[in-house]
Amino acid sequence: MNSKYRALVVDDENLARQDLISILEEFKEIESVGEANNIVSAKDAVEKLNPNLIFLDIKMPGESGFDLLEYISDNIYIVFVTAFDEYAIRAFEVNALDYLLKPVTKERLELTLEKLEENEEKKQEELKELDFDDQIFLKLNSKYHFLKINTIIQITSEGDYSKVQTKNGNISLTTKSMKEWENRLPINHFIRIHRSTIINTDEVDRIEPWYNNAHRVYLKGTSKPVVMSRRYFVKVKEKLQ
Repeated sequence: MNSKYRALVVDDENLARQDLISILEEFKEIESVGEANNIVSAKDAVEKLNPNLIFLDIKMPGESGFDLLEYISDNIYIVFVTAFDEYAIRAFEVNALDYLLKPVTKERLELTLEKLEENEEKKQEELKELDFDDQIFLKLNSKYHFLKINTIIQITSEGDYSKVQTKNGNISLTTKSMKEWENRLPINHFIRIHRSTIINTDEVDRIEPWYNNAHRVYLKGTSKPVVMSRRYFVKVKEKLQ
C-alpha cells in the first residue's frame, strides 16, 4: 500500500483504538501502521514506525496526550481524539490539525482528511521557488499585505522573525524564517551574504574590503552598509561576476 499518511492510533482503551482503526481502513489515503495504549509505548512506536499522522487520546490514566508532543517532530500531524471537549482550545494552541469527539464517525473523519490535504497543498506552495515578478501574501508587522518580490532590497534575521526592507523605505517584521526565504527566493536575484542577511543582488551598489577578510556591501537607496562574512564572499563574487 502506498498511502499518503501513515497513522498511529494512541488510546488507552483497546475498543476505542480498534473502532478508529476500522474506520481508517475505509480511507485509501491513510494506512494504520500501529497502535499504542500509553505515552511510553507511543514514543517507541513513533521511533520504530515513523508515522506522519497521530490520532491521540488526551485523557489517559495518570498521563495526558499532550505529554507526547515534546517527544515528536513538528512535521507529524496531530489529531486529538477524546470524549471531552474542554481541551479543544489547548489542542489548537499546540497546532493540532483537528480535534475529534468520540465516538468518531466516517463522515467526521472525511473532514479531517480534507484538512490534511489542504495542509499538504499549503506546504507544497511554501516550498515552491518564487519568481522575481511574483508577489506573496503575508503578515508584515501586524497587517497582511501583498509583497512584490522584486521590491525587496534585503532581509535580515530578527530573533524568531525576519526583517524585510523594500525599495519604498519600509522595514517590516514577518514570521518567515531566513531558511524559508533562502529556499524560496529566486537564486538569480537573491543571495545570502551572512548568516543573518539576504540581499537582492540587483540592488548592490558596491562592495568594499573590510577588516579580517570580510567585506561591506552598499545597497542602492541605503546609507548603512551590510557586512558580508568571508565565508560567503567567494560565492557572492562568483555570482556577481
